[in-house]
Amino acid sequence: MKKNIVVLISGNGTNLQSIMDTIERGKINGQICAVISNKADAYGLVRAEKANIPHFVFSRKDFDSNQSMDSAIASKIDELGADLIVLAGYMKILTAQFTQHFEGKILNIHPSLLPKYAGLHTHQRAMEAGDTEHGMSIHFVNEEVDGGSVVLQAKVPIYPDDTLEDVIQRVHEQEHRCYPLVVEWFCSDRLSCIDGKAYLDGELLSKQGYAID
Repeated sequence: MKKNIVVLISGNGTNLQSIMDTIERGKINGQICAVISNKADAYGLVRAEKANIPHFVFSRKDFDSNQSMDSAIASKIDELGADLIVLAGYMKILTAQFTQHFEGKILNIHPSLLPKYAGLHTHQRAMEAGDTEHGMSIHFVNEEVDGGSVVLQAKVPIYPDDTLEDVIQRVHEQEHRCYPLVVEWFCSDRLSCIDGKAYLDGELLSKQGYAID
């Protein structure tokens, strides 16, 4: 049985595209049943349109609180019968009620080697700190921002003459390679979150998750 996936976006949707392409190649035992954005002008909605995937916009201005907005999104996701929620550049912090409702069913990708550099401007912060390596983390989502159990990390080097764009591009390459892999782990019942901890093939993952250098 294929898993139903809902992808939440705010922008360009390149990670959405990499997951769509991997599904198209038959490499993920799942299907994207909807794309949801909090930005009406997100290019990821165009990607969904081209692929004939149902898509919905929930704008903060249309709701009297974050909680009422997340409640409406949760109702739509329940209605769609989603097995997995994939955050792919979704730039709005989810309420605790939302994350608790879908506990163990939400994945996020973050452009740093968590727990380093939670939040924004991660590439710039890594470079300003003089780090020689950076990377990305895919993790389950809980109430703490960028704080859920890590599933997989991939490292990239930072060279002395790198520009910010060089580092961003290097991290994006790893994101596009790794996110579909983790989605497939979940869809094939290899990956689970039990009591807030990530397990792959029944084995508890380390705090850094499954590491790819």
